[in-house]
Amino acid sequence: MNTTLHIDVLSAFMFLGVCIGLVLSFLFIIKSHSNIKANLYQGLLLLSLSLGVLEQLLNLTGYITRVLAITNFSEPLNFAYGPLLYLYVKRSLDQSGSKKDWLHFVVLFLFIGYLSQYIIQSNEYKYNSYVHSYHPDWPLLNVHSKILEDPLWIRERLNLLTFISVVGYVTLAVAVLLNKARQSGESILKTDDEILKSLRNMISHFIIILIIFLVVKVFFKADLGDYFIGIYISFLILLTGFRVMYNSTYFDHSTSFLDVSISKYLKSSLTEGSKQRILDRIVLEFEINHYYSNNLASLSELSKKVGESPHHVSQVINEKLNKGFFELLAWYRIEEAKRIISDDHGSKLTVEEVSEMVGYNSKTAFNNAFKKLIGKTPSEFRKYVNI
Repeated sequence: MNTTLHIDVLSAFMFLGVCIGLVLSFLFIIKSHSNIKANLYQGLLLLSLSLGVLEQLLNLTGYITRVLAITNFSEPLNFAYGPLLYLYVKRSLDQSGSKKDWLHFVVLFLFIGYLSQYIIQSNEYKYNSYVHSYHPDWPLLNVHSKILEDPLWIRERLNLLTFISVVGYVTLAVAVLLNKARQSGESILKTDDEILKSLRNMISHFIIILIIFLVVKVFFKADLGDYFIGIYISFLILLTGFRVMYNSTYFDHSTSFLDVSISKYLKSSLTEGSKQRILDRIVLEFEINHYYSNNLASLSELSKKVGESPHHVSQVINEKLNKGFFELLAWYRIEEAKRIISDDHGSKLTVEEVSEMVGYNSKTAFNNAFKKLIGKTPSEFRKYVNI
């Protein structure tokens, strides 16, 4: 049995990505107790990706020969990546949640049961499996099994099934995102909504991972090129870790790194009093200063007026008003449009003029938002109020 170890710069880079990924996934999961339910799915997705990279790292370095009992331990997670991405996108846009979310993981649970056929194999058999996938030039051990490890040839087709699963769920995630953007009168390619922009970028990276996956499986035999996927995911994890630390409110005031009271970090950086003060400022901007009428309104610009970070403003809008920024913006705009249309003076204005008065640059976007919230187009609503 060859137990040669191979450690280089790439494996060190992947190891760093795994460590940061595990820490970040823990932080996202423990923050899921708040109203930001999407954090749970984001944390589980990051955990799944980190464990997947960890297995690639063990295979790349040869350390898997020291822990043969857990060979291929991350295989079931191939059916978790897609559902977790989709549910994260869906819950980021709609935090109400659903008791049926677990149905997306039925295939994952079934595959775990199916994998038991492989789990009970001997370490020598698993060593041959490792050699076959990563070192086809190494000699195999003379060992056989009386129990078929893949009786239905599912594991043999795992790459294809993984690709189909992820493509399917990426398509669903894109559909949800496009629908949300359309409701808000936004273009997904040109949007100031931080949530839409973040989700769009996340899906784009998943598409890139799919492309790398395809290229690797076409040009590399067995699993020899999987480390390319691991490197890219590690890169994304490191960038996420940097962004989380860079945007942390920890640096907004002087705090000793030796102050390690755990309870402090389990609490939100915003107290209820702070949230209420921020909410009061947001309401002031919308109801007194009519911020919604600004056709260049954005979360970042509102944050400047409120005097808080975009993250905190978005958090307060989500938690206190149960809306996203652009949902809130559309609600105020349509309520004002209803008032104008119902007014005697407003009856003489065209739909385009009303649209511009409440902050819309596009009549189509105005019509779509109005129909979504009221159930009628502006013209239909005008006829209704004039009956």
